[in-house]
Amino acid sequence: MSERRVCRVLGQHRSTQRRVPAGRDDEERLIADVTELARQYGRYGYRKIAELLRSTAGWIVNDKRVERIWRREGLKVPAKQPKRGRLWLNDGSCIRLLAEHRNHVWSYDFVEDRTHDGRKYRMLNVINEFTHECLAIRIERSLKSADVIDVLSDLFILRGVPGHVRSDNGPEFVAKAVQKWIGAVGAKTAYIMPGSPWENGFIESFNARLRDELLDGEIFYSLAEAKIIIESWRRHYNTVRPHGSLHDECLNIHWFETLAEAQRLIEAWRIDYNESRPHMALGNKTPAEYLLQAIPSPSAQGKKAAEN
Repeated sequence: MSERRVCRVLGQHRSTQRRVPAGRDDEERLIADVTELARQYGRYGYRKIAELLRSTAGWIVNDKRVERIWRREGLKVPAKQPKRGRLWLNDGSCIRLLAEHRNHVWSYDFVEDRTHDGRKYRMLNVINEFTHECLAIRIERSLKSADVIDVLSDLFILRGVPGHVRSDNGPEFVAKAVQKWIGAVGAKTAYIMPGSPWENGFIESFNARLRDELLDGEIFYSLAEAKIIIESWRRHYNTVRPHGSLHDECLNIHWFETLAEAQRLIEAWRIDYNESRPHMALGNKTPAEYLLQAIPSPSAQGKKAAEN
């Protein structure tokens, strides 16, 4: 059947049928940026890539457009997590002690890996359950209860004492010296039920991200190399990586380590707000531009004075 006859039956003009979609002018640049971010962050899905495009590359683009490019280019889409039922404790009560503010609940756990020579090393990971921030990763060939106290003491001085510290029932965490020290500084311990790692879900999720996004793709030839690269990843996790549970905000976007840092960054933001940020209410001008426009020139002021 001819094109002419089909178009006549459908009531469609032949020029419409023959028109080739031109596409957007910036499509090639966007594809290149999406591909580069997908290569750099191989375990991120298209939603996190879209957020990085908006927050770091200056793109104004929605998730759907990025998803279309993602699928068209054959990029990896992480597998969807299976649904899990509500968890209950042995006494029949529902899961307990959810973090309600910044220093309410911290949790910590050990992760093990090996360097290229086959020797084992351990990582002590500490996270803030409310902000999801990774507070520290201590890396050594061997870590004992004294090392747990050493890491926590540094963090308590820097961040303040949390209300609770959650962990599993490993010997390093249930050691009397650790329990006594935590109680002495004013915090409380919160141990999960034996054999129930899902009750420490925040740290277990972090451990999975650490292994999936870094450890499974890196070979460390020495302990020093592992310390440098893992610490770099921790900083990226806190300051760059978008987190879906935080509405794709970076973890440290609102937290300041010290008062001096808060003063410096807020002052820099104030200057940017006044001198660089356009305001719709001011006709897309910055406050500084609008102020200059609102102040009459000296000649206009003299003319007005003469008229009076």
